[in-house]
Amino acid sequence: MTALSKEQQTEFEAAAFRRLVAHLRERSDVQNIDLMNLAGFCRNCLSNWYREAAEAEGVAVTKDESREMVYGMPYEDWKNLHQNEASPVQKAAFKLNNPHK
Repeated sequence: MTALSKEQQTEFEAAAFRRLVAHLRERSDVQNIDLMNLAGFCRNCLSNWYREAAEAEGVAVTKDESREMVYGMPYEDWKNLHQNEASPVQKAAFKLNNPHK
């Protein structure tokens, strides 16, 4: 692999992050619980990681602000438009895969 400068690496990582966020916004049919059950993270996790990274650099970002950055709208609006009640099967899989939650 070609050696990358630190700036290039950061630029490419940021581009991949933006593409992931755009993809998740387009796939509102995929529920967060399904993401958690399959991949161990969801949109909320991603927004928390964003907020934690900002705070590590001394930038205050609220939970609502980081969620809006990931969802592309206020979280409550997204929930009202796209979130369904989790099925018993989804809940059982979540409990199995995330026993600490």
